[in-house]
Amino acid sequence: MAAMTANPLPLLFDALAFAAHKHRDQRRKDASASPYINHPIALARILSVEGGITDPVALTAAILHDTIEDTETTADELRAAFGDEVTEVVLEVTDDQALPKAERKRLQVEHAPHISECAKLVKLADKIANLRDIGASPPADWTLQRRREYADWARSVIDGLRGIHPGLEALFDSVHVDLVEKLKHT
Repeated sequence: MAAMTANPLPLLFDALAFAAHKHRDQRRKDASASPYINHPIALARILSVEGGITDPVALTAAILHDTIEDTETTADELRAAFGDEVTEVVLEVTDDQALPKAERKRLQVEHAPHISECAKLVKLADKIANLRDIGASPPADWTLQRRREYADWARSVIDGLRGIHPGLEALFDSVHVDLVEKLKHT
């Protein structure tokens, strides 16, 4: 297991290598089918560079946030590699894929106010990254209506976790407004 030390870089590099391996055959749904690993890297960058977050648990969980949900990774596997704290944050932001999509979305809105601070940061970065991606290079098969609905739903999720990081919340609001405006003129 990667140890939590004063230097978080080994842990972060281990998480990047782990996530890259787990997502190696996955692509984003954009027209260019960009490598999936770009998404977790974007979350860590949003938290670190744009949010000033230095907490290794939050940054590591951001990199690993989709491994259980979107790959064959188990919680036990994450726990063995990255410890309980990181694993618990990842589990807090992991949707139950056995549930219908509408139910998963409803539960994200319902649970947002009750998740840990680290999980709220990961969720906030995830929605910022997703809105940016929808604005710059949306999933190829998403209609204009679906993009609008996603933006509205993402706002509902974020509204439930406000108060965690005013700077990142303001960034979300700015990205949201930009996307909504862009979609009005599409």
